[in-house]
Amino acid sequence: MSQDPNTRPILLVEDNPMDVDLTLRAFRRRRLLNPVEVARDGEEALAWIPRWEAGEPLPLVILLDLKLPRVSGLEVLQQLRAHSVSQDLPIVVLTSSREDQDVAAAYRLHVNSYIVKPVNFETFMEVAAHIELYWCLVNHPPSRLTP
Repeated sequence: MSQDPNTRPILLVEDNPMDVDLTLRAFRRRRLLNPVEVARDGEEALAWIPRWEAGEPLPLVILLDLKLPRVSGLEVLQQLRAHSVSQDLPIVVLTSSREDQDVAAAYRLHVNSYIVKPVNFETFMEVAAHIELYWCLVNHPPSRLTP
């Protein structure tokens, strides 16, 4: 059974309260239909795995910061890719890091996209519009199959 993409959440994994607020404001201003769930560190992000196994809706896309407390974003990415319930989920790194080593490591771990966060709100609005357009409207993500 597939889930309606308009009701599937977006999982935002971000520890900076100002960046969480900026992202949520940008999506509200865009009138994004999908709910946005927030994990404020790497441990909270990984805690979603058993919830998805128990039947909670899979996210349409995961927006993942790399510089996270407790468990780094790259470790979160590695663990999500290693787990059967989340290995095929679209994951977009949304981070302030422009470091070549971070970009290379994320792609080695099969991230779907790597976006450097703009600091200007209007530019961030453009990024939010592109994320919504592609990941929520154009992209056709995997859906949960029931046995």
